[in-house]
Amino acid sequence: SLRFIFLAALLAAPVLADDKPKDTAASGQIDVPYKLTETKHIHVRLKLNGKGPFNFILDTGAPAVFITKAVAKKIGLEEDKNGWGEFKTFEIEGGLTVDKARARVADLFQLDGMNSMGLAGVELNGVIGYEMLARFRITYDMTADKLAFVPLKDFTPPALVAPPAGDKKKANSQGGLDMLGPVMKTLAGMMGVKPNFTIKSSGFLGAEFEEGKEGLLVKSILKGSPAHLGGLKVGDKLEGVKNGKSEVTGKLQAAINKAAIGDTVEVTVSRDGAKKTLTVELGRGL
Repeated sequence: SLRFIFLAALLAAPVLADDKPKDTAASGQIDVPYKLTETKHIHVRLKLNGKGPFNFILDTGAPAVFITKAVAKKIGLEEDKNGWGEFKTFEIEGGLTVDKARARVADLFQLDGMNSMGLAGVELNGVIGYEMLARFRITYDMTADKLAFVPLKDFTPPALVAPPAGDKKKANSQGGLDMLGPVMKTLAGMMGVKPNFTIKSSGFLGAEFEEGKEGLLVKSILKGSPAHLGGLKVGDKLEGVKNGKSEVTGKLQAAINKAAIGDTVEVTVSRDGAKKTLTVELGRGL
């Protein structure tokens, strides 16, 4: 059976960092947006079989991708006799798609417990573990708002040892710890604890920036995106960003990236020698 201990806490909180242009074309690098949950786990968003977004955490301590039974049913993921299912499409926010991705369908006691108590601040739908993460060279920079994923072309992760054919109960066993999930659910009910999923996913702007001699410039804009509808134009120079009551004058691109879905952001730009303030409501993106 698969036995593992995972969900190790990451102690560093993210700090907004200056965004520097990178030449990632040669390496195939893909930048994946992330947030830290209240429990300090790395949280990314996925689309599975064209549906979503769903909230997953990264954890090399888990041997594979795990997905809750409810989400598996929602996306039409069919299990084999050992509880494995293959995705038609597996997309991580930021443009990362993975071919021939599979997952174990199981309600992990760790996720059950955290979701029952609302500990993570967001409802967790699964875990991305070693079998998937080992396909990439990943740069974890807690001062940035994105993780750098570079596909490894000449490395295949070791195959997982398959459980006995047809013994799904043994295949999904977690060494007796699986009883902790129901116990935490019961305790949450007795204590009157209700989940409070307060973490909002990053908002979508739909604009790409580059560092020029004069400062941070709008390089391109996606048609129909919040940036387009809000009036941003290619060549605009970013001067400042106001998100709610917070006025940001430095690290502008990072400030925009950290704003959440539905947030209204005031963006001040220089255009043709004059300053303009534009109001942009961030969209859903993925």
